Amino acid sequence: MSNPFKIDSPTCISFSGGRTSAYMLWRVLEAHQMSLPPEAVVCFANTGKEDEATLRFVQDCSEQWNVPITWLEYAEVNYTIVNFETASRNGEPFEALIRKRNYLPNPVTRFCTSELKIRPIGRYLLSLGMAGTKTEAENMSMIGMRADEQRRAAKIEDKSRIPLVTAGITKEDVGAFWRGQPFDLGLPNNNGVTMHGNCDLCFLKGGSQVLSLIAEKPERAIWWAKMEALALASKPSGAVFRSDRPSYASMLQYSKDQTDFFNPNDESIACFCGD
Repeated sequence: MSNPFKIDSPTCISFSGGRTSAYMLWRVLEAHQMSLPPEAVVCFANTGKEDEATLRFVQDCSEQWNVPITWLEYAEVNYTIVNFETASRNGEPFEALIRKRNYLPNPVTRFCTSELKIRPIGRYLLSLGMAGTKTEAENMSMIGMRADEQRRAAKIEDKSRIPLVTAGITKEDVGAFWRGQPFDLGLPNNNGVTMHGNCDLCFLKGGSQVLSLIAEKPERAIWWAKMEALALASKPSGAVFRSDRPSYASMLQYSKDQTDFFNPNDESIACFCGD
């Protein structure tokens, strides 16, 4: 069986900033004598709502493994290249997208992933000449998806894009790897799940999870409440991230009152932002 981490054609390694995609990057490096092959680039798309620990982890991976990582952010016309020092930390790219669309993303219309992550990376790959078309550029990224995420994996036609699935890698394997490393993502690992990961209070996270994160750090809710307070859309459903649960401002108040109104088994919705 050929090594699924070997790269011999133009490939973008999409690094979400989580442990799984970082492990995937390490396996690619391992397959090439710990050096990034010339046909590959590594990209991290920053929304401005990632935890500071995520940004630090991306930088640590770059420095510890001596691998160049291109940091990208959404811009209305194209994209912006940033770095650890200049990366947005107050949701600026996300807010710019919301104001352009004039309504908020929601579980049905999840335009944030495609606009903030997939398309900026695709445009960057086109600028490098790694792809001939927009569609090709947006579908040439290697994604950090594990073998225990079969529902997500089933949606990917080109299995070469999900080498961890091909290799049978599970969250237990990823956890064991990081326990043996000299550095790690500075966010809690709860049975293989990093609930602090991706956008800090992503509307796809379960309600009880969001409330817990707000209670832990109330200032997390400020940006999300501000976006809902803009009331950009004419339809109420377009002015909130979720119409099936309380607003972020309400959840912030409930957390102060120590009120729990969510089912603790409320599950998050799968997203393609990463791990």
